[in-house]
Formats: sequence, C-alpha cells, structure tokens
Amino acid sequence: MVRVSDVPFVKGHGTGNDFVVLPDLDGRLDLTVERVRWLCDRRMGIGGDGVLRVVRCASDPEFAEFQDVAEFFMDYRNADGSLAEMCGNGARVFVRYLHATGALSSRTTVIATRAGLIEAEVLGAEAEEIAIGMGAAIDEGSPLPITVHHGDHAWDAISVHVPNPHAVTYVDNLELIGSLQSSPQVTPEAAFPHGVNVEFVERLEAGHLRMRVHERGVGETMSCGTGACAVAWATAIAEPAESLDTYRIDVPGGTVYVDIASDGRLTLRGPAELVARGTLQWPRGL
Repeated sequence: MVRVSDVPFVKGHGTGNDFVVLPDLDGRLDLTVERVRWLCDRRMGIGGDGVLRVVRCASDPEFAEFQDVAEFFMDYRNADGSLAEMCGNGARVFVRYLHATGALSSRTTVIATRAGLIEAEVLGAEAEEIAIGMGAAIDEGSPLPITVHHGDHAWDAISVHVPNPHAVTYVDNLELIGSLQSSPQVTPEAAFPHGVNVEFVERLEAGHLRMRVHERGVGETMSCGTGACAVAWATAIAEPAESLDTYRIDVPGGTVYVDIASDGRLTLRGPAELVARGTLQWPRGL
C-alpha cells in the first residue's frame, strides 16, 4: 500500500487553468471522487480546476488496451470528481510534466485519453509551447435551437463537441455578462444530458477573439482548451467566407492558438507551466 507520506504531487497550469498532477506510474493510487474534490479545494486542499493522474497504460488494466500505441494515459478528473473525455489545457500540462521529468524520448509523443489517442509536440528550445492534436470537432445535431440563459439575458448558441460538449455563444462585451459564479442554463435540456461547457465569445477582429467559459463540474475557469477549439471551429463555420487557418483566443489567463487543418483537424497551441511540487497526506476518512 502507498503510505500517506509517499504521495507526490506537482502543481501546474495552462493559461491559468490549473491542475494537481499525481504521478502514479505503477497505477497504485485509489483516486476516489472524495479525494479529487479534496485535492481541488482551494482552502482545504491544494487547489485546482482538476486532477491529472499520470499512469502507464501497461500498469493499469483499465487502460491496458492502449499499451501498444501509448506509454501514458492521462486520467483526468474535474474538480467535482467527475470524469471528462478530454482537457486541452490539462493535456499541455500533462505533456509538460512528462518532458520536464525526462519521461519523453522525443519532443513528440502520443498520449491515451478517454477521448482516444492524441498527438502532442513540445515546441521551442525551452518548451515555451505545447501543441496538442485535438482531432476534428463534431456537430452531433443536438436539438435546435440551442439557447444559453444567464441572468436576465438569453443568447442563441452553437452546439459542438471537441470532444467535450460545448455551447458557444457570441456577445458584444464580455464584461456585460456579469459573474459566472452561477451556472448558465442551456435549453433544451435534452441537448446536453451530461452537462455542457458554455463559452461566451467577443469578436475583436478577424481571427482574434476573447472568451470566458463556465466549465461543467468546475465553474468559471481562467481558460479552457477544448472550449477554445470549439470557439475557433464555431467561428469558422459561422463565417465561412472569413474562415482562417489559425485563430487567436484570449482567455482571462492568457492566450492560446487554434490551428484548423484543411481536413478539419484542430491543433491547440499554448504555454504550460509547472509551479510547485511536494508530497501530500490524505485527510482522515479519505
């Protein structure tokens, strides 16, 4: 069994979207919902928007199907303990950790996730950026029209999965939408039976947008990588005559870039920082 004093962690963030990284290469940690919630609690725990467990595919029977094509599985959990298909900013932090610890044999790698395999690349001499291949966005034909309700306002929205579900809506001024402490409501409810991330987007100029996001299972975050991809895709679809190869997305925590290939595949580029490391002790009862 793992002793309480033997549980290492690293704290990292991608444009302010922060995560507790748990190295668990041998697949020995019992990462319960309650433990994830405690880890992400900003007063009682370490604090974060989510948890990234680093596990070798060959070490955990749950992920063994990937062991022939990927060495590592990104076991991502939202702050409320729920599972998510993918996390773009989390994937950058995950790869940054592998690179910083010498676990990568080259600057390119393949990572296994609940959304499948993703390709990643470390860019720059000092790993200034991490690029994550996010695949193609999917419009699953959710019931229309999609509407986002927040406060006394309502906006039409675009439904897109990257692969997490998103409702993208455009506003004239991001400051005027007010606090996102409470969750926006999206109708019809049948459109997103498992919850949805909501992106509020302000157009600045061609190829340059600002975004705020309320993430399911987390709340408002300083950034969302899959959300940025959803916004770039939605903008290109909504304005095909002005669609570009690259979109700059400004988020409260910084800036990320989304490249759109001719076949629709999306690549998320941006920084990832590791800011602290230590060991933790599970509280009594966890």
